[in-house]
Amino acid sequence: MGIMGFLRNRMGLILVIVIGFALFAFIAGEVIHYGSSFFHGDSNEIGEVAGEKIAYDDFNKRVEENTANFKQQSRQDEINPQITSYIQENTWNQVVSEKILEKEMDKLGLVVGDDEIKSLIQGDNPSPQIIQAFGNPQTGQVDRTKLMNFLSNLSAAKADDPIRARWDAFVQQIVDNKRNEKYLSLVSNSLYVNSLEAKDDYEAKNQLANFKYVKLDYASIPDSKVTPTDDDYQSYYNDHKQSFDNSQETRSLAYVSFNAAPSKDDSSAIKTQVEKLVPEFKASTNDSLFVEVNADTKTPMVYQHKGQLDPKLDSVMFSAAPGFVYGPYLSTGSYKIAKLVDSRVGPDSVTARHILLPVNGGVDKALKTADSLKSLIQGGKSFADLAKMYSVDKGSADKGGDLGTFGRGAMVPVFEDAAFNGKKGDIKVVTSQFGVHIIQIMDQKGSSKVVKVAIVDKALSASTATQSAAYSKAQAFLGTVNNDNFTEQAQKSGLKVLLAPDVTATAASFGAVTNGREVVRWAYKASGGDVSDQVFTIGDQYIVAQLTTIKSKGILPLEAVKTQIKPFVITEVKAKILTDKLQNALNGSSNIDQVAQKAGSQVVPIQNIVLANPVIPGGAAEYKLIGTVFGSQPGKLSKPVEGQAGVFVFVVDNFIKPAPLTNAVRQKQEIGQALLQRSGQQILDALKDKANVKDYRVKFL
Repeated sequence: MGIMGFLRNRMGLILVIVIGFALFAFIAGEVIHYGSSFFHGDSNEIGEVAGEKIAYDDFNKRVEENTANFKQQSRQDEINPQITSYIQENTWNQVVSEKILEKEMDKLGLVVGDDEIKSLIQGDNPSPQIIQAFGNPQTGQVDRTKLMNFLSNLSAAKADDPIRARWDAFVQQIVDNKRNEKYLSLVSNSLYVNSLEAKDDYEAKNQLANFKYVKLDYASIPDSKVTPTDDDYQSYYNDHKQSFDNSQETRSLAYVSFNAAPSKDDSSAIKTQVEKLVPEFKASTNDSLFVEVNADTKTPMVYQHKGQLDPKLDSVMFSAAPGFVYGPYLSTGSYKIAKLVDSRVGPDSVTARHILLPVNGGVDKALKTADSLKSLIQGGKSFADLAKMYSVDKGSADKGGDLGTFGRGAMVPVFEDAAFNGKKGDIKVVTSQFGVHIIQIMDQKGSSKVVKVAIVDKALSASTATQSAAYSKAQAFLGTVNNDNFTEQAQKSGLKVLLAPDVTATAASFGAVTNGREVVRWAYKASGGDVSDQVFTIGDQYIVAQLTTIKSKGILPLEAVKTQIKPFVITEVKAKILTDKLQNALNGSSNIDQVAQKAGSQVVPIQNIVLANPVIPGGAAEYKLIGTVFGSQPGKLSKPVEGQAGVFVFVVDNFIKPAPLTNAVRQKQEIGQALLQRSGQQILDALKDKANVKDYRVKFL
């Protein structure tokens, strides 16, 4: 009673102390794990290159720009997590490469002076970007009149005119490209191929070898008969240590998944729900509104030709009358009903050009500008010139707004309707998610029947009962596992343990999980062996995970790669056994036939092998074997050679030398070109290693 009374009287103080320690431990753990700004770095720092910080805000802005460009080029409004991860990774590589090269160019004092910039824009040998923007398609040369008119208009423009900012960015891009060109020229000019290298390359491609071999296959010894020792593993590891250099930290997971996919009852309920909409859909007089109100996917209604519809619709809609409703039918994970809204005969393709105006200043302002530009065009002003000056779609602006010829389905619906429903010569102004378009229809070709179909869909989704049942199973499993019994408990529960090896910190997916960022973020906070402290909800899956392995950046220890190298170590052990067998066969043998007889193998003749293509006919590349052949004397039995597929003993019959190399110029050029193609990436990789790149993206992405 004394102890209980003491605890009751002091409980408030005890709770304060306990909670205080818990909070301190949590905060300290986060600080230590992330290296936050309490001790070093900035909380807004996403990385570092050669001591220069990369701010998250700056990086994210680049990601947003690249994402917008991708959406515009791919004409996709939404992108999946995998594409997002791809864009983020590409952006990171761009930023790192730019900073590395910029530092190197600054060290070397590489600059582009004012006179050079003027020459790149107005000189006799202008930048390729100037030629592209102001070139004459017929001559391939800069249209000087067009260029000078633009520069004249630019100088007269107000200081806050957006065209000035776009021009400055354009010129800066030219300057950056020129600096890079200078740097690469320094690199390429340092590459040299001498006559001896040219001769060796020529002979490697043209000297022929004829030889015979005896081979004992690794496959002749079952893997189950080989038990590598610790020394075998250590020996292989020591010989190949550099190949275990981990360029970035990775983490491996084991996980179980509880499926919450829709049940048969769920499917039946969704189908019934869609069936009830059929009478209303048939009676609807505003099909666009009906789709907007009732469909899960607000698919725009556009005219489509045969072959563009779902196959189930393609077979019925082109012979039906407007108002016909088909369905419900199951397609792409949804129950759907479709209504034929209209059918007509229209062009198969359209040739058009456009000017795309941004709407960041408001749609009304952009529409007013579009009307002004439309009036100028109708008054005789060059559409192409205005496109180059005003269009933010740089891909087409550089070609005077030309979009080429396109069929149905290539453009967003509002753009497509304007292009296909107008007539040749029309100039139309429409607004899409990309901005305000001024469209000029240059030509229309072909003629075929097209239909406009309204589709109402209801996604086949799991009911609350189905989801709850799956989640309860996942929670029950989580309650039974710990760091030591994850696999054992999964097996007891009849669950399959799935593996996700070597997951990077920025991965968006792993294994069969397509949107697993939440799990990856947890894994990079956890310690080896930890089981997740929650059930992760990913789509229709509930996941419980365990962090099994952490592979740090740098040379991995033997234990981290032991499973990975086991097949190769087994092969090496087999090679030792077979080498001893062939060496015994060599003892007392004077020719290759005797070796084959003693080894229980056969002699295989090989003709016209070149060093540059070391492939055994009917087999794989045997680099070590062929390299040894070209370094051997004819008529002499070789020692055993451990190859890719087995252990060999050979004898060279003869070499056929090519005609002497009288002019090494072409050979030097070929080798030099190959060196040049590899040099860019190799130099960048070397500079990255030297720059000590630090990557903190896992904190933000």
